[in-house]
Amino acid sequence: MSPRLAPPAFALLAALAWHGPAQAHHGVAGVGAAALEGPGSPIESSSSAVLPAGSWLTYLKLDHAQYKKYAPAEPEADYARYWMTGVGYGFTPWFSAYLFAPYHDKTDEPGGYTSRGWADLSVMGQLGFRYDAQSGWQLTPAQESLDDLEDWHFTLFGGATLPTGNANARDSHGEIDPGKSRGFGKPSFSLGLSAAKMLTPRLTLNLEASAIRFQEYTYADGQRVKFGEENRLSGALNYRLLADADRKFRLDGVLEAQFLHLGRDQADGVGESGTGGRMVYLMPGVRAYVDRLSLALGIKKAVWTRLNESHEQQGAEGKEKYRVIFSASYLF
Repeated sequence: MSPRLAPPAFALLAALAWHGPAQAHHGVAGVGAAALEGPGSPIESSSSAVLPAGSWLTYLKLDHAQYKKYAPAEPEADYARYWMTGVGYGFTPWFSAYLFAPYHDKTDEPGGYTSRGWADLSVMGQLGFRYDAQSGWQLTPAQESLDDLEDWHFTLFGGATLPTGNANARDSHGEIDPGKSRGFGKPSFSLGLSAAKMLTPRLTLNLEASAIRFQEYTYADGQRVKFGEENRLSGALNYRLLADADRKFRLDGVLEAQFLHLGRDQADGVGESGTGGRMVYLMPGVRAYVDRLSLALGIKKAVWTRLNESHEQQGAEGKEKYRVIFSASYLF
């Protein structure tokens, strides 16, 4: 089976996690020096931050995966580009909601099957809370001091994809390849928890654990497919390299590690060969804030893999030469 769709949008919350002035929220990219001195966010995994109450955020992400090639005599997956646009709104200081619209471009070498188009919409909710020794557990308040920024912060997030993409797209031979379809056919569900702690005034630790579950779907040609479960553990260190309050600018260096476990896909109730496995990615990158604009760029590579029937998984997760992750968001 060809590679599945890109993960749902909850893994992208880090690019959304920058906020207004520190006196309004605990975010890291406000217009004042206090916010510029706050905790940092990772490149791709989730951050323990929610949007300020009453604020909107627009978002764009590109995930470009360039694949290794193994069989020159036959067409193989060349690259995939996963675009994501989104909008978020802060309903309260501790709860934010998001809507994402993904566009997928899965390109094969000449002679292969290239699939492009809008994929399933995603909806997401995010609950923020914190802990300190004096007051214990509490929902994220509307105001936090610089001392408060040093406490542990957490988010609980979850969501679902909506079956708006074309799950039954056919190639030039009239066949359906579920791995290259632009939808799952039924909703998928996600749940995760993130944690963040400022280790020093410049260094922030971000952690995330999350999971995605899929439903079995019967395609128009009669095949029944259930994609394997996805479980992720991520950790990132963010170091503030530069902060200039007069120019409302901040630059961070980020080193992020991600462990991904993919369950075996099932076709007609039977496990599919050449699917699933475990892998570790390492991604160095940078995140910059310019007034209300946030930009992030990272280069992601698999540094360890244990794939099921690895020789059959060209074009799948863990088989990339590299991935380039770019995102931009704007708060208003």
